[in-house]
Amino acid sequence: QVQLVESGGDSVQAGDSLRLSCVLSGRAFSTYRMGWFRSAPGKEREFVGTITWSSGSTDYADAVKGRFTISKRDARKTVYLQMNSLQPDDSGIYYCAAKTETYGSYADQGAYSYWGQGTQVTVAS
Repeated sequence: QVQLVESGGDSVQAGDSLRLSCVLSGRAFSTYRMGWFRSAPGKEREFVGTITWSSGSTDYADAVKGRFTISKRDARKTVYLQMNSLQPDDSGIYYCAAKTETYGSYADQGAYSYWGQGTQVTVAS
């Protein structure tokens, strides 16, 4: 069984930075791809970015490219989402998710089997 726990959400001002964490518990985590998604009122949950445990390869949604960075720390089974130059449109609940690395598209939330409970990010203008 895989469990994911996010933390680090907060209320900040536009232009500020935040770092979210996602701790994974369970075996064989090195075979997973991790994804970050976010949801906001009135909007569908959307892909933010992804990283593989095996190689650390990352990719990002166009909306966050150049501002957000995903990294991992294997010894702590933790994935991070560093968010810089935050804007009000970045507000929402941020979720981390895990899927088998080779299954489905990494931007497709339906391909992810495991989800955390989410952490709230609010960016004021």
